[in-house]
Amino acid sequence: MNKLLAGTAIALAATTGAAFAESHSVTACLITKTDTNPFFVKMKEGAQAKADELGMTLKSFAGKIDGDHETQVAAIETCILDGAKGILLTASDTSSIVSAVQQARDAGLVVIALDTPLSPIDAADMTFATDNFLAGELIGKWAAATLGDEAANAKIAMLDLGVSQPTVGVLRDQGFMTGFGIDIKDPGKWGDEDDPRIVGHDVTAGNEEGGRRAMENLLATDPEINVVYTINEPAAAGAYEALKAIGREGDVLVVSVDGGCPGVQNVADGVIGATSQQYPLLMASKGIEAIAAFAKDGTLPSATDGKDFFDTGVALVTDQPAEGVDSISVKEGMELCWG
Repeated sequence: MNKLLAGTAIALAATTGAAFAESHSVTACLITKTDTNPFFVKMKEGAQAKADELGMTLKSFAGKIDGDHETQVAAIETCILDGAKGILLTASDTSSIVSAVQQARDAGLVVIALDTPLSPIDAADMTFATDNFLAGELIGKWAAATLGDEAANAKIAMLDLGVSQPTVGVLRDQGFMTGFGIDIKDPGKWGDEDDPRIVGHDVTAGNEEGGRRAMENLLATDPEINVVYTINEPAAAGAYEALKAIGREGDVLVVSVDGGCPGVQNVADGVIGATSQQYPLLMASKGIEAIAAFAKDGTLPSATDGKDFFDTGVALVTDQPAEGVDSISVKEGMELCWG
């Protein structure tokens, strides 16, 4: 794991200020799903810091809630009219946004998806993201290894993102199932599996209230749920509250994805067993650099070798390491966390 992280760090550090000397007065747009989720707050901080460093102007937009597709489309139209050179986008609806993205590209803007690949992924010029399938796979492998022989008897609640099944939610969900040893059927969607260990899926909108409500719904289906997959750490916090309300907080394994400081603290406190940590500040800062390079001479970003996106890294954070699953400690996770 240390070698993998070191290799990623070296690859991502290969940038010089001189390469972006002509980025003065270049305008870039950042469009996130919301402006309240700590993940997107940190993404904005990273984009703004890099834009300031390179002498660029950053204009930031966000949906009112996760899933607010219309506001994101309006933001793309505004960026085109404002003469921006590029857009960094975390799409709420990864399929429906494609036509608006194409309009931006036709107008001469470079469009880079952050964290959430578009559907299809090549609808954007490049994606800078965690390997979301791997993030899910890591927590799936950890959960199965932690349960040992009892994994065969697991009763699993799947707390997903939204009914539109954005790519980030599908990838994490399907990665978790693969890691746990569940046949995922069609890898492009969740909910078609027939493994009896899956109690059901519900959606959370990626927030605490949604996580609590989804957990309550699934507990009504089967009160003996003993494993909970969550799309992110706010949803995990909500799920924990629902479990705590019925006295089940101590005997259910909860896993998640994000790696924000509150989430890593929840791992330390036993709310979450393990989480896959991603790096939103890095996604955003590298995205701004890519827009600067495009504005300078038309250079487009390249994907990580062997992948169809630029991989910004992922690490499993837990203080209960499982044999055969690479992980870092909570202490190390706190040193790398955000929010």
